[in-house]
Amino acid sequence: MSESSRQPGGESLLFLTDEQLRKGIEAMFFAYRGFTADPDRILSEKGYGRAHHRAIHFINRSPGTTVNNLLSILGVTKQSLNRVLRTLIEDGLVDSRVGTRDKRERHLFLTPEGEALESELSTAQRNRMRAAFRQVGPEAVVGFRQVLEAMMDNDMRRHYTRLREASE
Repeated sequence: MSESSRQPGGESLLFLTDEQLRKGIEAMFFAYRGFTADPDRILSEKGYGRAHHRAIHFINRSPGTTVNNLLSILGVTKQSLNRVLRTLIEDGLVDSRVGTRDKRERHLFLTPEGEALESELSTAQRNRMRAAFRQVGPEAVVGFRQVLEAMMDNDMRRHYTRLREASE
């Protein structure tokens, strides 16, 4: 077995016990709490929640995205997304424009205020990730991303790949 297939302490990555997997699941739960703590605080001060954050994030990543595309990425109901978008539009964070080719489509853009909030939220998360990545080193960073990608459902992996390729 190669060195790269072993964890520190000699545990094989090819076979994990249920207890090792439980520890990984718990680590993900606690890491997610840490990852969302700063944005949650920022959002709470403004009367928003995680659904607003996800919408703002993906509108920022794909300016002009359609409501239908956002529905597909977020995997929420149309009613739920419309509630979130209505708030963001009314509060001046998102601009909804009628499609030029298809008048039934609505294209979404962040306003300057929306861009400022997105920047504040993503800066908090980038700072936390940057500190963690520096602590564990480049090989762990690559492995972490590979594990996350392997856990994605196929539809989500396609969205993720499109976003990643668009930014390269």
